[in-house]
Amino acid sequence: DAARYASAGISTDHECFTAAEARDKLAAGMKILIREGSAARNFDALIELVPQHYEQLMFCSDDKHPDTLLLGHINQLVQRAVALGYSVFDVLQMACLNPVAHYNLPVGQLRVGDPADFILVDNLTDFQVLSTYLDGELVAQNGECLLPTTAVAVLNNFHAQPLEAAALALPAKNPHYTTYPVIECFDGQLITARRDLPVSVADGLLQPDPAQDILKLVVLNRYTPGAAPAVAFIKGFGLREGALASSVGHDSHNITAVGCDDASLARAINLVVAAQGGLAAVGPGGAAHVLPLPVAGLMSDQPGPAVAAAYSALDDFAKTTLGSGLQAPFMTLSFMALLVIPSLKLSDKGLFDGENFAFVA
Repeated sequence: DAARYASAGISTDHECFTAAEARDKLAAGMKILIREGSAARNFDALIELVPQHYEQLMFCSDDKHPDTLLLGHINQLVQRAVALGYSVFDVLQMACLNPVAHYNLPVGQLRVGDPADFILVDNLTDFQVLSTYLDGELVAQNGECLLPTTAVAVLNNFHAQPLEAAALALPAKNPHYTTYPVIECFDGQLITARRDLPVSVADGLLQPDPAQDILKLVVLNRYTPGAAPAVAFIKGFGLREGALASSVGHDSHNITAVGCDDASLARAINLVVAAQGGLAAVGPGGAAHVLPLPVAGLMSDQPGPAVAAAYSALDDFAKTTLGSGLQAPFMTLSFMALLVIPSLKLSDKGLFDGENFAFVA
């Protein structure tokens, strides 16, 4: 329970998605970070806690895509909370003071001779950031970074090899009909559910069924050359055709892919392999988008606005052309291999039941 969890030394939680869960942990002495990222969005569910618990609350974004970062960060959450009528001083304490006190951050103070980290905003309604200072030095102004850039060698650890579509075949135990444990994902959440659903069989192989939103999910170990892919099924992505693949896959950051057919899946995965890490989407008629992430297969070495534009094109392709209805399909995909968040996830070693903490036979 929450009390035992807190007594083990866990002082914060950014994974609460109901106010009731947050209240239990607050009562146990924990602090709650209200998270609003690209995939996990808990602001609306938790913001009601502010009047009674603002001294124990903070904001965080968790994972956020580059295009949304251009629009703002914690300042967006402050603006939204104030617009809902919550005290501007309580909200600013959550955003500015509580994190500094909890994590003992050396941000300095606004006084002569004490260089500080701080921002200037346009007003206490919109909270648009005008200037950013670190150690008392102006480092960004009007959306432009003023820090000098330094070229460094790209670090990566990427040994996955291209694969054939046949490697993604999943034999059926019953040659005619089978029920299979399917991962169900939810928009705006990182948790999943296990659904034992009928999966069609053809030529002795389990088949995806895009019409029923049952797609194939693949995880390929990117550290071991020639590793066999793990294959399962997932519901909730809504793709009508094509496939998505990504080397951003918490926490092992293997290649994770979702798609409507083996050929598209293999092509998307191989595009990520060829780029030595990145995001890829493939569709009909050979259409494809790739965003290379050469730094550890997780980050780009290009300017932020350029990366944001490339990601926006990729995201739009996944939604408009391929049909995903998720707010952040790539971010959702990145959490489908994170075994510690229930209920059912896929690792490079197979399906894992997070509630029973065991692999699914």
